[in-house]
Amino acid sequence: MTDGFDFSPGAQVPLLGSAGETAATFALASAAYRDAEIEKILDADNEWHKSKVNPGRSWAKIFRPNLGEAFSLAVRDRMLGAGRKPLIQSFGTEPQVVVEHCLAAHRIRRDRDNWLSAVTVLCGVLFLPGMLVWLVVFQLRAAVAKRDDKRASAIGTTLLIAVGVAAVIFLIRLPFTGFWAWYTRAAVVMPVIGWLWAKQICERTAKDLRERWNSLLSGGGVGAKIPEAVPGSPGESAAERLRQALARLSAEQQSNTVFYAGPKGILGMGTRWGSWQLAEDLVPRDPGKEIHPFRSWDVIKAIHHQLSLLERSPLNTGGFTKPSVRHWIVNPIGEKADSVSRPEGTDVDAYQIKTHAIQDICNKQQFGGGERHYLGVQWTLWDGQLVITMMITVTVLHETLRIEVTGHALGPVNALFTTKPEAPSKKVQKSVKFWETREVKLPLVNADEVVRLAVRAPLTWYPPLLNWLGGSLTLPEPFGLRHAWADQPWRHRFMADDALRAATPVLRVVHAAAIRVLEENGVNTDKFGTRSSMLSNMVQEAAPRKADVYDA
Repeated sequence: MTDGFDFSPGAQVPLLGSAGETAATFALASAAYRDAEIEKILDADNEWHKSKVNPGRSWAKIFRPNLGEAFSLAVRDRMLGAGRKPLIQSFGTEPQVVVEHCLAAHRIRRDRDNWLSAVTVLCGVLFLPGMLVWLVVFQLRAAVAKRDDKRASAIGTTLLIAVGVAAVIFLIRLPFTGFWAWYTRAAVVMPVIGWLWAKQICERTAKDLRERWNSLLSGGGVGAKIPEAVPGSPGESAAERLRQALARLSAEQQSNTVFYAGPKGILGMGTRWGSWQLAEDLVPRDPGKEIHPFRSWDVIKAIHHQLSLLERSPLNTGGFTKPSVRHWIVNPIGEKADSVSRPEGTDVDAYQIKTHAIQDICNKQQFGGGERHYLGVQWTLWDGQLVITMMITVTVLHETLRIEVTGHALGPVNALFTTKPEAPSKKVQKSVKFWETREVKLPLVNADEVVRLAVRAPLTWYPPLLNWLGGSLTLPEPFGLRHAWADQPWRHRFMADDALRAATPVLRVVHAAAIRVLEENGVNTDKFGTRSSMLSNMVQEAAPRKADVYDA
């Protein structure tokens, strides 16, 4: 039992549910089934979080992974690996679902690679001289085809045909006889037979992966099959470790600790686009009398109650969906920090800080170092593509009470993750009506891809060597599935409207609840009311700001 987390069924933290979070979750999960170039992931990075593609050896490009292979392995190792660093919560998604699809995609590819390994050994390794010759030919063809010259593809195909003709002539007129003559003939023919066999295996797997990719983005939500995560007997330690890792992932997703990284905002919630502060002196309402003692937690409790009623409206016109209102403990970290650490001790249970510790932080840690308490109201909208969070904190320094409301917005996942698979095709000139073109469908897996997969297959049993040769994907740190590839919501008109519209009613509810507590405790609220009216006017400005970029 690590991290002080009990993995017995009774101690697991239940998920909040997947309602309203499917689109972003399935979009991220679809990356595990994709077959694009690995560099495509770099186009999805935002300005704050950058992935890194490790190039591998320059002479071993044939071992290079594609996007789906690299993504599924990187996510699996980062989120389930032994001794992994803490994760950032993925608001608006269910990270366990994404990880399960990465495991399922890896399992499908592993089954394919098992077959390809057998084909490579039977038709390649046993006839190594012939396989090496054909590999050199394919590598030369691939190098020629990558040139900008329009005739490069034709030249590469011509080279392959020429070598094939030369091989046929060589088979017919061998300079020697006996065993080596027959072995030489087999060394020329068997790699070709193996390639045809491997092509069928690759086509079948590619079709399966693309169907899953398309189903996720079409709303079908194909399930991820990972039987290796279900222990069949007490002795299956690997399955038990995987089950515990998934349980730990779900528990960490429910943690009430978040991290503030300067201009990056609260990791997982997005940058801070607005900040409104109400700060006035605590003056007794009745001269000659003192105000009744109260604490920051008393104000926060009243605000919490009112925020939980935000979906109610005097008019039957739709309005807010039910928000998630929750207490958060915010830890400050450096803008360039590459890791975070979650609190431990008797005040923490299953990654969650207990209520009495939250109250102590709210009432006492308001100045100087340490954690800070915030009350958050959060909406997950647009099927998880938009996460709006309003954070409220109450502080009392000397005789001044300050209520600060800040707005955070996490936009949709990058468009890379929402593109559906397209069947490979090309336009060719018609033979008779040469001034017209027609579209020709291409195989899902071309000749070079079959060779790449067949050569990589035997090495998939030892990933470190394969990563050293072909390269790998390094995920941005501190890592969380959702915020790593989130775009800003401000380019989407309706998403921007939703974020801006939420601020005004939240601000007014917060101020009204706080002023009511002050009045009940004998505080003169005239200045608070005037300041609240001013802020109500300011919050209606229809423009987000970079509130964490201090121009000093």
